[in-house]
Amino acid sequence: MMRNFTLFFILLLPSLLAAGEPLKLAIFDDNSYSRSREKLIAALERSKDFEFQKITAEQIRAGELKQPFAVLIAPGGSSSWQGNVLGEDGRAKVKQFVKDGGGYVGICAGAYLATCDYKWSLHILNAKVIDKQHWARGIADLEVSLPEPGKQLLGESKDRLTLHYHQGPLLAPAENKELPAYQELARFETEVAKNGAPMGVMVGTSAIVSAEYGAGRVLCYSPHPEMTEGQDALLYAGIRWSTGTKK
Repeated sequence: MMRNFTLFFILLLPSLLAAGEPLKLAIFDDNSYSRSREKLIAALERSKDFEFQKITAEQIRAGELKQPFAVLIAPGGSSSWQGNVLGEDGRAKVKQFVKDGGGYVGICAGAYLATCDYKWSLHILNAKVIDKQHWARGIADLEVSLPEPGKQLLGESKDRLTLHYHQGPLLAPAENKELPAYQELARFETEVAKNGAPMGVMVGTSAIVSAEYGAGRVLCYSPHPEMTEGQDALLYAGIRWSTGTKK
């Protein structure tokens, strides 16, 4: 019965959007302060296309991450805390939500969380993290370049953008045979290397990526569009893509 309802919702989603129904989003709230989460909420409030509700790890474990939610957004914060507070049962619920056709958008910590590189991560994105030792490499506004697939998916005409970076993951393919390869939408062209981080490592690593997981979609930002002035559209485009619609 649940599988039939899930399929029905996926087929109905484009019609709902065409009729002007806002997308229903769940924002992961791990009960810790997150400036990224507050900026994300502010950005979503500037659009009439979205309705959102915070959802805690406890609620996820209780099975409340389900339709009518179209997308789960995991904002910046502490990725290990997010993964551990979800626990094995919560992580399994998130994976099933995406596998059944839901969308997942990870920003900074949420991108770390999506990878298949940690015991506490979700393993829904075929990506590993480069230079884990120097994760606290600094905060800066950095340039990213967008190949043609990135420009098309994100609705961006420019070849380069400047985005706020706050110690997000440096992503590279993980070569996990159980997961499809990700699509690179943007890569870092400038870098920050503080706190002992080596120079020359960050440039060329993936900054924004997308992938499929089961019937669902995963999109991850290492930098912060929600914390970059004038980049709401970059965030909105990623959310919409993760639902399978171009509204």
